Amino acid sequence: MLLFRPSFSSLLSLANPFLLSSISRPLAMATSHAFAGNPLKSCLKPESLTPFLLSSEENDSSNPDRFLILPIRKGRPLARTDDSNPPRWKLGWLDSTRLKEVAVKGDEFVYLGSDDKTEGCQCHYWSIDLSEGNREWGEGMAFVELRTLMVATDWADADSMGQLAIAGHARALLEWHGLTKFCGSCGTKMVPTSAGRRKQCTNDSCKKRIYPRVDPVVIMLVIDKENDRALLSRQSRFVPRMWSCLAGFIEPGESLEEAVRRETLEETGIEVGEVIYHSSQPWPVGPSSMPCQLMVGFFAYAKSLDIHVDKKELEDAQWHSREEVKKAITFTEYEKAQKSTAVKVDQACKGVGQGPHGFSFNDYALESGEMAPMFIPGPFAIAHHLISTWVNQDVPVTGESGTSLKRMNSLSNL
Repeated sequence: MLLFRPSFSSLLSLANPFLLSSISRPLAMATSHAFAGNPLKSCLKPESLTPFLLSSEENDSSNPDRFLILPIRKGRPLARTDDSNPPRWKLGWLDSTRLKEVAVKGDEFVYLGSDDKTEGCQCHYWSIDLSEGNREWGEGMAFVELRTLMVATDWADADSMGQLAIAGHARALLEWHGLTKFCGSCGTKMVPTSAGRRKQCTNDSCKKRIYPRVDPVVIMLVIDKENDRALLSRQSRFVPRMWSCLAGFIEPGESLEEAVRRETLEETGIEVGEVIYHSSQPWPVGPSSMPCQLMVGFFAYAKSLDIHVDKKELEDAQWHSREEVKKAITFTEYEKAQKSTAVKVDQACKGVGQGPHGFSFNDYALESGEMAPMFIPGPFAIAHHLISTWVNQDVPVTGESGTSLKRMNSLSNL
């Protein structure tokens, strides 16, 4: 279900000093986490808009509202780029009249939200999965991997971050529809209702309703306060030299804090005491079996220090000093990687070269041209903000124990 989120103008006016300071200089300032801060808002009954969507014609004076549609093919949103330097990508919205060329039904569209009505006209945004076709929708546009768009996004530009949030929401919603074709109770086919915001079983004796779900994932930076160190880990799927935070799924009947302690103990043998909330981030670029994840970030204080890595879960885990991590963040060229990936998206939209134009971690290099000896994920990931917050400032301590301590401030609390 699409919930109202503050506009980017209000986000900027409430610019959060915590999140803005969490990125090492000289990086530009982020206005929100990647995929957060969706600028669209939901109307009360979007299903009432479907008939107008299907019957809309150009220059229809009886219905001044506009209907724009974002096609997605195999999880890739349609994108285009502008003529700025470096180029900025934008979503490839199509007018609803364009899709009359394709045999689609009303229940194949999913409602994403609407913008504020201006000059008597309101724009309603929809998405549709067109994975089965190979039709090109216009010169200068291409279907681009969402992860590539994520890295190519200028995290200091509010409009670009809003485009990314919309794209993430659209992909997660369509992926959920693709995974829920049959009823989990009786096995009968399910059909979309409420403009794609829920599904219902077609069996009259069942009629089970389901809604899009979110898989919560805890992600934590474990801190050795006494020795001023942080615990970073590597998975076998990571590219060489990349280190990040521990993370894991929540088990039934488990609190977020309990999940942090259990996952840390299982994967590294480290016992954790105090657990402190940092912020949360939608993550629609996870595996296709779990397309709608919510990353919930924490700081966790270690009670033991001896590491015993579970090799089935991790390749390695090590304590890293504050200075070591700070150096890795300072010299890793995140902004350069963002700009080079933006150029690759521009090339894809212009049809330059063959195959996908994705992000390569080889774009993370030192100014000398040498590869960074160690780096952490870029500012598009909550792991970056957890780690850089610890590097650049003292982490405030909260109170599961009931003590009166400072609370972490974040955009997700707005």
